[in-house]
Amino acid sequence: MKFGVNALIWTVNFDSGCLPLLPVIKEKGFDGVEFPVFEPTGMPVSGIRKGLAENDLECTFCSVLSGDLSLISDDASIREKARARIADFVRLAADVGARIVAGPLYSPVGLLVGRRPTPDEWARAVDAYRSLGPVLEQNDVTLAIEPLNRFETYFLNTAAQAAKLCDEVAHPNVGILLDTFHANIEEKDLRAACLTAGTRLRHVHTSENDRGTPGNGHVDWPGLFSALRQIDYNGWLTIESFGFAIVGLSAAAAIWRDIEPTPESIAFDGVKFLKKAATDCTDAADPNPRNP
Repeated sequence: MKFGVNALIWTVNFDSGCLPLLPVIKEKGFDGVEFPVFEPTGMPVSGIRKGLAENDLECTFCSVLSGDLSLISDDASIREKARARIADFVRLAADVGARIVAGPLYSPVGLLVGRRPTPDEWARAVDAYRSLGPVLEQNDVTLAIEPLNRFETYFLNTAAQAAKLCDEVAHPNVGILLDTFHANIEEKDLRAACLTAGTRLRHVHTSENDRGTPGNGHVDWPGLFSALRQIDYNGWLTIESFGFAIVGLSAAAAIWRDIEPTPESIAFDGVKFLKKAATDCTDAADPNPRNP
């Protein structure tokens, strides 16, 4: 497994001024950084590629659909604009060197319509993801679709729903992002949810139940790591949390207090916990561990 950190801990716009963060991220034990991208233009691609290479870091992308963009809208022109926006994210990710674009890329975060998703909305999502297959293949990028908790979306809440969606899309470059924060709300059993995702699992966001430091709350980390080992997951474990006072972001993520001493401590203490938890799980499963 590889360990990443989402740059939303520091910024919503990773530009050239953020490049000095990269050596710090590397020194603290991360293998890569996840870039939040909300617009497909304006990113300093060459500078970021150079900074990643100089610090021996990889990267992933995360994004959302903003405004009225939605793959499940009953308006075909809106659906096409949303599909085109995701395709732009995919091409930008490939330009920077990312192989994962992750997030709730089906409808705007926070859109609640007072009912369950309809069969027509479901079919529109399936068709849209299938139509993205060629651009994903051409750019060697995988789309990792994220279920969110019920307070942020009505469309996709659980690993079981995401697995059904992926099975109907039936494309190897479309899989699941499992986020421990959302799963802690929606799933009855985190380990079982991870096993349900199974080989469809392409990305994992790690966060505590309060968006704080992994290991400081009540998320079932042993269950998660046991399941990841059982399905032979070797992808990213990316710490996702948010700066406490970033204008706009704090409100969007409902961060109303300092949940840890500093936002950075979530990342830098969290990666130590995750690496130890991963090692402990491996050693517990191996009767002759190499590093007892």
